[in-house]
Amino acid sequence: MARKLKSRDSESAVVTIAAIRKPKAGVTQYLFNERHQIFTMPAATAKRASIAKLMKAAVRENNPVRVGLDPARGVIQYIETPTPEEIEAFNRTRILSDIRGTTRAIDLAKIDPMVFNVVDLHLKSPIFKLCKRTIPNYKKAKKIFDFCAKQTCSLGGPFDISPCIPFQYVIDGCYARAHKMRKIITTKYRYCCDKVFSFANQGNDTLAVKADKWGGCCVQWWYHVAPLVRVQFKLGTIHLTLAMVIDPGMFDKPVLLSTWLAAQENLNCSAAANVSTYSIQPGSAYAPANYQGTMFSTDPNYTLTDGTLTNYMNLVTC
Repeated sequence: MARKLKSRDSESAVVTIAAIRKPKAGVTQYLFNERHQIFTMPAATAKRASIAKLMKAAVRENNPVRVGLDPARGVIQYIETPTPEEIEAFNRTRILSDIRGTTRAIDLAKIDPMVFNVVDLHLKSPIFKLCKRTIPNYKKAKKIFDFCAKQTCSLGGPFDISPCIPFQYVIDGCYARAHKMRKIITTKYRYCCDKVFSFANQGNDTLAVKADKWGGCCVQWWYHVAPLVRVQFKLGTIHLTLAMVIDPGMFDKPVLLSTWLAAQENLNCSAAANVSTYSIQPGSAYAPANYQGTMFSTDPNYTLTDGTLTNYMNLVTC
């Protein structure tokens, strides 16, 4: 049975630090590549000499650290050096992608959605040239979306896949949800599937969404990711291929890329809500490997994916 996360619930993980941000007025933020939730740390803990030294070395040398996390409050409970065995296991699974897409700065207020979402006019990412089979129409795209949405753990099953996908827990785990959907799209339906990452990686930017599907609370991230597909449309004699996003955690249908990005700038949830950059990457990209959003890890065997989905399957957002 799904349950709401409580402050006493903790999660232990080995992660890498993407950035440490110190707002002029506010609590220091700690961002991890393997988590898209934004975390803070009690001041007394952060000021400890051993912790400060460990954090500084981890950022400088890109060393993994072991952290105890309280996702309900977005708080780091402890941070320590992993064991040699943990570091070896982490490095063994952290396979970096050797195919790079494109990462661009964006000002959503200045884009023209009528042009922005048209693949041949605007979204000329080199990785698109690798695609040999795009989704032929919106009806098929909706069918794919509905199949993915039916796999949400909140429905209780039976499911067509294992493990189920915890769309009801949008606090974290988007990287795993997106990767599982990518597997569905490419193996069950056999269409091309890339990934789109959104980043709040400039200044004090944050991605802020209102989880209307799961209770209506506000959720904030430093990045988000979902499957990006190309869907063919026919308007009279005009044929267009549009970039659309499959994200049942946020929507009830496939949406245009611009719509997906705009939904993450909910100023009612945060005055700092702003998408700094977006990145179109191959479907193999799993999670960012740096703060700039130009390097990505992979999960070719879906081991990390299924582990994360299993960990979050009984949790809810609000």
